[in-house]
Amino acid sequence: MTIEERAEKAVEYKHTGCNCCQAVTAACADLMDADPETVKKLTSGFAVGMGCMEATCGSLIGAVMTAGMLKDGRGTPMTAKQILQDFEQRSGATLCKDLKGRDTGKVVCECDDCVRNAVRALYAVCLPDQQ
Repeated sequence: MTIEERAEKAVEYKHTGCNCCQAVTAACADLMDADPETVKKLTSGFAVGMGCMEATCGSLIGAVMTAGMLKDGRGTPMTAKQILQDFEQRSGATLCKDLKGRDTGKVVCECDDCVRNAVRALYAVCLPDQQ
């Protein structure tokens, strides 16, 4: 599966009842050798960003969680930083409330694009040879 096919698969999950974190992790479940339904349960608390738009975008959290599995937990803090930086460059922010323009009224990045960008950031950092 190409990066763009996986990004679109994540958007499909988003449109069929998954939150942004669930969408990213479920679309990447095969990379983690995990069951998509188990992954959805694990990530169910990250809807509407972490803390109901107060903190980190759920799709970014999903990408970092996936990276932890791909790297077997080794070096994940630095990987998380790199994914965050890549995601921010693509999306314009990392906090759900900023992405959705909660305080400004100006949406910086729609959820579908956040989900796509999280998958792209994951690939850029963890799977660069598969881009």
